[in-house]
Amino acid sequence: MKSSEIRRRFLKYFADAGHETVQSSALIPKGDPTLLFTNAGMVQFKGVFLLEETRPYKTAVSCQRCMRAGGKHNDLENVGVTARHHTFFEMLGNFSFGDYFKEGAIEFAWEFLTKEMGLPKDRLWATVFETDDEAAAIWKKKAGLSDDRIVRLGAKDNFWAMGDTGPCGPCSEIIIDQGPGVGCGRPGCAVGCDCDRFLELWNLVFMQYNRGVDAALTPLPKPCIDTGMGLERLSAVMQGTKSNYDSDLFTPIINRIEELASVGYGASVDGDVSIKAIADHSRAITFLITDGVLPGNVDRSYVLRRIIRRAARHGRFLGMKEPFIHKVCERVIELMGGVYPEAVRARELVVRASHGEEERFFETLERGLNLLEEEIDVLKKGHKTVIPGAVAFKLYDTYGFPVDLTADVLKHDGFTVDEAGFNSAMDEQKKKARLSWKGAASAEGVDALYKALAASGLKSEFVGYHIAATSSSVICIIRDGKAVESAQEGEEAGIITNETPFYGESGGQVGDAGLIIGAGLDIEVTDTKRPATGIIVHYCRIKKGAVAIDSVVELVPDVEARLAAARNHTATHLLHAALRRAAGGHLRQAGSLVAPRGLRFDFNHFEALSAETIKKIEEDCNRAVIANIEVITDVLPYREAIEKGALAFFGEKYGDVVRIVQVPGVSAELCGGTHVRRTGDIGCIKVTSEGSVASGVRRIEAVTGEAAIELISKADDALREAAQLLKAPKTEVPDKIKRLIERHRELEREIERLKGKDKAGAADALLSSGRDIKGVQVIAAKVEGMDAAALRVLADALRAKLRSGIVVIGSAVDGKAVLLAAVTKDLTQRFSAGEIVKRLAPIVGGRGGGKPDLAQAGGTDISKLDAALEEAYRAVEGMG
Repeated sequence: MKSSEIRRRFLKYFADAGHETVQSSALIPKGDPTLLFTNAGMVQFKGVFLLEETRPYKTAVSCQRCMRAGGKHNDLENVGVTARHHTFFEMLGNFSFGDYFKEGAIEFAWEFLTKEMGLPKDRLWATVFETDDEAAAIWKKKAGLSDDRIVRLGAKDNFWAMGDTGPCGPCSEIIIDQGPGVGCGRPGCAVGCDCDRFLELWNLVFMQYNRGVDAALTPLPKPCIDTGMGLERLSAVMQGTKSNYDSDLFTPIINRIEELASVGYGASVDGDVSIKAIADHSRAITFLITDGVLPGNVDRSYVLRRIIRRAARHGRFLGMKEPFIHKVCERVIELMGGVYPEAVRARELVVRASHGEEERFFETLERGLNLLEEEIDVLKKGHKTVIPGAVAFKLYDTYGFPVDLTADVLKHDGFTVDEAGFNSAMDEQKKKARLSWKGAASAEGVDALYKALAASGLKSEFVGYHIAATSSSVICIIRDGKAVESAQEGEEAGIITNETPFYGESGGQVGDAGLIIGAGLDIEVTDTKRPATGIIVHYCRIKKGAVAIDSVVELVPDVEARLAAARNHTATHLLHAALRRAAGGHLRQAGSLVAPRGLRFDFNHFEALSAETIKKIEEDCNRAVIANIEVITDVLPYREAIEKGALAFFGEKYGDVVRIVQVPGVSAELCGGTHVRRTGDIGCIKVTSEGSVASGVRRIEAVTGEAAIELISKADDALREAAQLLKAPKTEVPDKIKRLIERHRELEREIERLKGKDKAGAADALLSSGRDIKGVQVIAAKVEGMDAAALRVLADALRAKLRSGIVVIGSAVDGKAVLLAAVTKDLTQRFSAGEIVKRLAPIVGGRGGGKPDLAQAGGTDISKLDAALEEAYRAVEGMG
């Protein structure tokens, strides 16, 4: 039986038994910081079990994707070695929230395995908690198991708890005997042995107690059921294989690995271990990235990185020298995308992220393995099996080898790491780092660290007002929230230098990006910030080489981006001044953003700016640009700068000495940002939008320079095309469009007039079809293709011609029946249009109503429209 069929049958079996089918949740537990990953089917129901939330159902079934790597449940080191350990797996589970309990859970499980799956009863065993007589009795009663096939085990194996306190209870496992050929061969081999002969298939957890802080067990008022069965294990059993990796969940993936490595599965024990590890890890990598985890240095991201690197290393064992994991992940997506379409949607991200991480790791691996192999040779010659901690630290500090990776590599050759020595070397490094920072103590949290560094006297000077690039020495490196001695290729770090031309984000202006280069060093600066007074941090990605404290480097900001930001910053000052002149001196800045791509300026104002005012502001700004005024900067005492008329910016803190930026005769503001030398350097200012962002706060956005030229060019292209279509000069386009719109309206009115004539003609034709009911002229007729609005026009025409009478007309529109009744004013005391349609509406399968003189109804059965109209005569007769 294929795994897809097993999955389908499991969900259907419990759905047919009244269980709600619940989709798998993501591998990242939602709102549960206590778990690294979703490691069981019950995780998404944890709040229900803890009585913190309720669901609209009492029983559920799911096929949950799970991860067990890192944290309490960590199977990583066993993956590839055993037949049944995985990082990623699918857990089949059924759940009861106060509905059925032990008897129902046991009965469901036994019936599914023996009837739906057809497993032989004589190979199935059950374990129960040593004092759980109730469960043992149910197994005898419902499954017919003899006492010797019901094994009692202690709390280690058969008592489950969510934590030290809270819901808990005994559990019962269903075991299948795979035969003596699979087991360890020991005479005492029995249920509970670690070999694979007696294989656990399904765990049934009976949550019936609450454990208090005093460890006392109190019965729960509504006991619950939580069960879990690995799809991989059940598939292997159903397909007659002794290893999960031989089931159809893995064979297509293994086939792809064989193609890529040109190594056959089954050719060697070591080769099989690597193939199985890659097959497992490719599934974990695919779904971790699908669920939003990317390789990194902390928490889930680091687990993903470890898995990618472990798979890559096993690829090296198979002879693969180039990145390959992304290709295996593509096969995983092909195989599992039908069940989990989110993996298909994330295909591009999975491929890019896995390929990039593997590529970086291969480069790291080349450097580190050479040193490691040399050390292994030394150990072998000395008949030693433990690598010194100092060597492991060197691998970490110089080559970016985490100690757990070193241990994993060594394990393959039977060696271990002196972890105590490694930790000692790490501590020594931290002490040296603290001394080099002149006493700046390492603190919890990166913000606290920056404050400590600033307090210790560490300072970085901004020199970018006057020079575009400079050489300087590295005085601090921050990685993973800690100050470190070095940063390696492929890592991300914060770098602080004595001097820098990079502008750190402040005053609304974004931080610079660019490059830091040196001998054998290539660093990409993605952002620059000022996290503490006097501290400018370059947020970097080390693309090549390694950087260390005291390294001399060249700092080169992105000049084009810097110039674009400078144009926009000076333009912001001009815009601020023009706004105050046009809208009033009360106007004050409430925030801003200055970036290379454009600018936005928030200001306090009580109403929207008119198009005329915006045009005036734009013209005012561009007059200053055309005047090409010199932009003057000066450093003055704060009080003196304010006395000179300088405006302070929103949200900024100023010291005793400040920098003033002036455009003489136009603007003067306190500002630490970068600016153009003359206003003409801005080129052009074009306002793109103005609107409200909060109560009493408006926002105006604009572009300058090339961006403004591009915007104007696009607008001109659109105007030119419109002029060509209208066959008019560009200056006459608005008038031509106005005339076209008016002509369009005239034509619409003419169409309506003609339609009215048509309906009047139709009214004449219908007059002759009327009947006299008790002295009242009644017309009940079907017309083609008229909607409710058209029927009303026709009904009005008929009433006008009748002078006294009743009109009931109907039509079929878009597959639905429409009925309309109209009664002339003189008859509304005797007849009600609303009552007429209420009587007719059910005939066409609908409802209706309205006023005595006019009402309408709709229905879904157009085949009964004629019958409904015939009924109209009887309805009128009944009222009269």
